[in-house]
This record gives sequence, C-alpha cells and structure tokens, in this order.
Amino acid sequence: MPELVLPDRLRGVEPVRSIRTPARLDYEFTAGRATSRFLRGVAEKRLLGQRCPVCRKVYVPPRGACPTDGVPTEEEVELGHTGTVTTFCVVNVQFYGQAMELPYVSALILLDGSDLPIMHLLQEVSADDVHMGMRVEAVWVPDDEIEPTLESIRYFRPNGEPDAPWDSYKDNV
Repeated sequence: MPELVLPDRLRGVEPVRSIRTPARLDYEFTAGRATSRFLRGVAEKRLLGQRCPVCRKVYVPPRGACPTDGVPTEEEVELGHTGTVTTFCVVNVQFYGQAMELPYVSALILLDGSDLPIMHLLQEVSADDVHMGMRVEAVWVPDDEIEPTLESIRYFRPNGEPDAPWDSYKDNV
C-alpha cells in the first residue's frame, strides 16, 4: 500500500477524530386509510389489524396492503390486549430528555392473533426477569387521556400466564 503523503500545511496538525453538530429532523406524517382506522381504534381501546387474502397473515398496525404479496388487505381483525415477547432490549444508556428510569426494557410483542410484532415498553418487571416467550398484557393510560396514538398504551406488563411455546413465535425473532 502506498504511503500517504500530507501537504506541508497539514504536517503536525492533529487529525479530526469526531465532530459534534446539532441535528434536527422535522417531518409530518399523514396517515392513510388503514393507519387512520387503526389509530381511531386505539382511541377506543381496540387494536385492529388487517388480514392478507393470499397468505392469511394479520398485520398490525395495518398498512392497507400485504408487504409480501402486494395485494390490498381489507379484512379487519380485532386483536386482544395480550401477547408474547419475541425479542427485547435492556436499555442502560441515558439519552437527552429521557424520562424513563434506567434500566428499562423495549420489546417486540406479538399480539395474540397477529403475525407481526409491535415495539413497546415493558414495565412492572425487573429487566433481569424479562425473557423471550413471556406473556404480557397492555396497560392503558386513563380513559380521559386516551388519544389516537400507540402512546395510549402506557406499557405492557407480565400477565401471569405460562410462557408461550417457542413454535408460536419463532418466526418473529
């Protein structure tokens, strides 16, 4: 490999190792029909998915089309408020503006009746006790605080059911 030759003006100058710069991203999201129906359902404490007519998978939140088959998904499916932890992350690093006490757990939760997990928080359980297959339930904000957002589910917590069998969630890890 040829030797790097620096111009005279750069000899003896300390190399830049990192740069701190403010970053900002402003965006607006406009929900389509499927997402709008899902969010209106959340405001009523209902979790709605849509089933693909070809592969029969239920997607939540619904997208209006199956990502695998590329066909419209119009059959609506109401899901329960319970599910299974498929994977999770124990967060031990503080970030700017964080209100959560460390450590906390973010998990992918496969809602009963769904074929695609959603990401949400787990609480009311020690991070050391969280595991794949754990059965959990949604804890909603008080009724007067419910809005059309997934933040209306405050978090999920263990519901005391036995762990789900591996085969029931293995395709979602």
